[in-house]
Amino acid sequence: MRSPRSLVGGSPAAAYEITFDGRGLPAQEGQSIAAVLWGAGIPAWRTTREGGAPRGAFCGIGSCYDCLVTVNGSPNQRACLVPARPGDAVTTQEGTGRAALTV
Repeated sequence: MRSPRSLVGGSPAAAYEITFDGRGLPAQEGQSIAAVLWGAGIPAWRTTREGGAPRGAFCGIGSCYDCLVTVNGSPNQRACLVPARPGDAVTTQEGTGRAALTV
């Protein structure tokens, strides 16, 4: 059986690791953080401000903001747009992602 990869002669890009909530996940050059999370079987990575409902990627093009995560301590990053980089520390975002800034 022929696969799309065998038809075009492609090969996987070099792999590296990012972490999600402390768990190591394999990533490849060119993948978005959302693609890495989906590939690891993680469909949701934030909770809503009201009610704490789980959310993940919805539109996949950066319009809806359902896929927000905290990347390397910076909240409100759209996982569908942010490229995964070697060593990234990604964490679940709860609500606005600004809990540390409350007064």
